Amino acid sequence: MLLGFFDFNEKKFLLFDIPGTYSLMSNSEEEEIARDFICFEKPDVTVIVVDGTCLEKSLNLVYQTMEITSNIIVCVNLLDEAQKKGIQINLDLLSKELGVPVVGTIASKKKTLIQLQEKIYNLCEKNISSNPIQIQYPDDIEKNIVEISNSLKNILPKEHSYLSRWISLKILDYDEKIISTINDKIFDSNNAISSIKLDKNSSTDLRNIIVSSIISKCEEITKKVTTFTIKRNKSFDRKLDKILTSKTFGIPIMLLFLGIIFWLTIVGANYPSQMLSEFFNYLQKKLLVLFNNLHIPEFITNPIIYGVYQTTSWVVSVMLPPMALFFPIFTLLEDLGFLPRIAFNLDKCFKKCCTCGKQALTMCMGFGCNAAGVVGCRIIDSKREKIIAMLTNCFVPCNGRFPFLITVATIFIGGLVTGAFSSLLATLTVLLIVLLGIIMTIVVSKILSKTILKGEPTSFILELPPYRKPQIGKIIVRSIFDRTLFVLGRALAVAAPAGLVIWLLANLHIGDVTILAFVANILDPFAKLMGLDGYILTAFILGLPANEIVLPIILMSYLGDSSLVNLEDTFSIGQILIQNGWTFITAINVMIFCLLHFPCSTTLISINKESGSFKWCALGFVIPTVCGILMCMFTNLIWSIFV
Repeated sequence: MLLGFFDFNEKKFLLFDIPGTYSLMSNSEEEEIARDFICFEKPDVTVIVVDGTCLEKSLNLVYQTMEITSNIIVCVNLLDEAQKKGIQINLDLLSKELGVPVVGTIASKKKTLIQLQEKIYNLCEKNISSNPIQIQYPDDIEKNIVEISNSLKNILPKEHSYLSRWISLKILDYDEKIISTINDKIFDSNNAISSIKLDKNSSTDLRNIIVSSIISKCEEITKKVTTFTIKRNKSFDRKLDKILTSKTFGIPIMLLFLGIIFWLTIVGANYPSQMLSEFFNYLQKKLLVLFNNLHIPEFITNPIIYGVYQTTSWVVSVMLPPMALFFPIFTLLEDLGFLPRIAFNLDKCFKKCCTCGKQALTMCMGFGCNAAGVVGCRIIDSKREKIIAMLTNCFVPCNGRFPFLITVATIFIGGLVTGAFSSLLATLTVLLIVLLGIIMTIVVSKILSKTILKGEPTSFILELPPYRKPQIGKIIVRSIFDRTLFVLGRALAVAAPAGLVIWLLANLHIGDVTILAFVANILDPFAKLMGLDGYILTAFILGLPANEIVLPIILMSYLGDSSLVNLEDTFSIGQILIQNGWTFITAINVMIFCLLHFPCSTTLISINKESGSFKWCALGFVIPTVCGILMCMFTNLIWSIFV
C-alpha cells in the first residue's frame, strides 16, 4: 500500500493507494486488503477509480463499495482512451444514477486532477452530499437483510453500525473468510455473529443471485450513460494483438524483444561503466593523497581504500549503468502495454507448473536484477505462487552475471573457432545458458508446487490494456528511483562490509598463506568434484554481496594480489585463467554454476523482506545452490567418462 499527500484550499490530505481490484469478494490478497481497509479503517472519502473504456466491469466494484460506505467519489479515468474508441460517458447522468459525486479524469492532464481534488475537498467539508443508491435485491433477500440487520443491532458496536447491511449480505452468502475477519476486527474473535448464520446449503444460490443482481444493474446503468460515436469491427489494438499474442509469433517476438533489451543493456552499459570506473580510480588516488596528508596509518588506510572503497566502487560502476538502462526500457514496455501480452503468452506454460502467467513478468525483471524481480513478485495475488516466483527468480542470469558469462564464453567457447564465427558461437553459448535458466525456472516451479508449496494455480484474469503513448519523464523517474536506486542501495549496504572482509582474507595470514588461500585449499577437493577449483568456489562465496566481484576475486587470488583486480583486456584474463589450469570443461562448469548458485545478498534480503520469513530466504539460498552443485558434478562426471 502506497502513501501520498496533497494540499488543497489550505487543507492537507493523506492518500492511501490500496491494491487495484475489480471486486471485494475476497478471492485474492488484493481484494482482502482493499476490503479490510475500506471496512475497518474508516477513510473520510473513498475514491473509486474506474476505467472509462470498460465502465460496466468497473461498476461492480462501485456497487460493492456502496454497501460499505456512503462517502464515495467515482473517478472515471482514461476518458481520452474512451474518446479514441468512440465512447462517450454522461458523467452527470452517471452521478444521478449512482447517487454519488462523479468526476472524469485524464491522468496526464493536471486540470482534471484538480477537479478530483476539489470533489474530495467538498465531500470532506460536506459542501456536497453522497447518498449512494444501493442495489435492491429480490424481495426475499431484502427481507432477510432487514431481519439480520435487526438482530445485529443488539450486538454490533455503535461505531460499526454503518456496516450493518454489508455484514448482513456476508452472512447471507456465508463467506466464512469474511465472517472470520468481521469477528476478529469487530467482536474480538468472540464469534458473535455465528448464531445468526443461515443454512450453508442455501449460500451458493444466494451468492449467485446477489452477484447476478449486481451485474444486471451494472449493465443497465452502463447502457443508460454510455453512447458510441464510432463503430469499428476491428481496431488497431486487436490487429496488433493477433500478432503479439498468437501461438505462432507471440513467443518468438517476445524472445526478439528480450534479445534487443539484452543487447542494448550490455553494449550500452560498457561506456558509462568504463567512465564510472575511471572516475572512481581517479577519486581513489585523491583519497590516498588525502589519507597520506592526514597521516592516517596504513593499517586503517588499506582496508578502507583497497577493501571497502574499491569493492563498493566496483559494484556501483558495474551494477548502476546496466540497471539504469534495463529498468527504463523495461518500464517503457510496461507503459506501452507489451508486458501484459508476455504474461498472456506464457500463462499456459506456467499454469502447467501450478503457477500463473504473472511469474513471466517477474522472471523478465530478473534479467535486469534478481532483487528487483523478487520485489516485482508483489503483483502476484496468491501467496503460494508469489513465494514460488521469488524462490525461482535467481535461475535467470541478472546483469551482474552477464559480463562474467560473456567473458568466459568468449575466451573458451568462442576461442574454439576464428573470425566472425567466434563471437557468434560465444553469443549462442550465452543464449543457451539463458535458455537453461528459463527451463530450470519452470522445472523447479513445478517441483515446488508438487512438494512443499502444493496447490492449484489461481485463476489468472488478465485485462490486456490498450497500447498507450508512454510518458517518458515518469518512466525515467519511476525506473531510476523506485527500482534502480532502491536495488543499488540494498547492494551497497552489503558490499561495503564485504569489501572489508575480502581485504582481510587476502591480507591476513595463517602460517605462510593468506586466509583466502587457506580457505581455497580446504574447498579444493570438493570443488574438483564439480570441475572447478578452490579459488573459484571461494570467489563465488565471497561474491555473495554482488555477482560482479566474482571474476575480480578469482583474478586477485591467482595473481596473489592484496586487492581486487580489474582487467578489461579479455586476452589477458584468458591467459591468467589458462595458466591456472582452466580448460573447456572448467569454463562450462563455471558458467553453469554462475547461473545456478545462491543469489546475491541483495536478492536474499529482498526474499526475506517480501516473504516475511527467514525460512523462504534460506530456501532461496539452498535450492539454486544444490541444483548448481549437482549439475556441475554431473557434467564433470560425463566429461571424465567420455573424454
